[in-house]
Amino acid sequence: MRVAVIGGGAAGFMAAISVRHHHPQASVLLLEKSDKLLAKVRISGGGRCNVTHACANDREMARHYPRGERFLRKAFGQWGARDTIAWFNGEGVTLKTEDDGRMFPVTDSSGTIIDALQGAAERAQVRVRMQCAVQGMERSGEGWSLRTSGGTEHVDRVIVATGGSPKREGLGWLEALGHRIVEPVPSLFTFNLPEDPVRALMGVVADPVQVRIAGTKLEAGGPLLVTHWGFSGPAVLRLSAWGARDLHRLGYRATAVVNWAGGTGEEPVRELLRSVRDTQPDRKLKNAVPFRLPARLWSFLLEKVGVDPEAPAHTLDRHALNRVVNVLTNDAYPMRGKTTFKEEFVTAGGVSLDDVDPATLRSRVAPGLHFAGEVLDIDGITGGFNFQAAWTTGWIAGKLA
Repeated sequence: MRVAVIGGGAAGFMAAISVRHHHPQASVLLLEKSDKLLAKVRISGGGRCNVTHACANDREMARHYPRGERFLRKAFGQWGARDTIAWFNGEGVTLKTEDDGRMFPVTDSSGTIIDALQGAAERAQVRVRMQCAVQGMERSGEGWSLRTSGGTEHVDRVIVATGGSPKREGLGWLEALGHRIVEPVPSLFTFNLPEDPVRALMGVVADPVQVRIAGTKLEAGGPLLVTHWGFSGPAVLRLSAWGARDLHRLGYRATAVVNWAGGTGEEPVRELLRSVRDTQPDRKLKNAVPFRLPARLWSFLLEKVGVDPEAPAHTLDRHALNRVVNVLTNDAYPMRGKTTFKEEFVTAGGVSLDDVDPATLRSRVAPGLHFAGEVLDIDGITGGFNFQAAWTTGWIAGKLA
């Protein structure tokens, strides 16, 4: 049995390793069009590699995927986060869990994960061919004939793990085989706020906050990071994932409304500020920081609504109080564009899940063809979920190809 794996990323490597693990007699060829292997693994998590998320319940894990929840719920039953942790542990990699549930190697180095994958592939005698792009494929008897930049390969099974494509044309070769393609759009991006004064606070983190898109039901919570171009951080990235298609339709022009009080309503915020004013009347407002807000941000918000941070609390009259309550709970910022989060490009879209069997990752329209990873219409929020989908789909595709 000859199996070709197209794509040298996380899903491709796991698929190739899985083929040899389950079928030692099979011959596996991994084809990568670039001169780099596991490129996204190397840069993810700031070079630390967020391997997975500490979520033992498969149903709960699947809820973190804006696209692919039901599909992955079935797949996680075969290979979930616990299996990923155990597999890497078997390769000598110990993972640690951070407070927010993200899991990293204890070395804090993505190189540890890369070494484990490449070492396992080498021991499994997976043949790797780099700078070898697949230019087309067609049925050949019971197998496939692959036209590559290095010649023609005849194989019995193919696992496509080419990752997300920013444009539909990049998936045209799969569409030509009969697969339906869901239009790719960006996911996991930051919000650009050109010319907004808040950008002067770059580096400031507020945690937790609640962010929503005005006029929609889109909302997400968590830490928010102010950058020199606008807003980033988990709250914004989650919102961009859940709202990937809506924000694309809006042309990335929308109003982001921030509740700096972590979702606390107007009345509790008003009561808190009244209490400060009545019990500490001579205290400077800049020193009466509520909701664990960074001091710089608190002063910025006061000045934004015309309140002097140096003024004593007793000067906060009814009108000023209302303005401060409003800016803490309904602070509006015009979003005008997006920026890719670091170098981690994630797409919403790809091969339609209706054309793929979640139990086997087998194509329903092209016999002998399987899929793994982000080439499918699957994407998760930030936190290790996209890699978990890659490990899961790769392992199953390799096992059942």
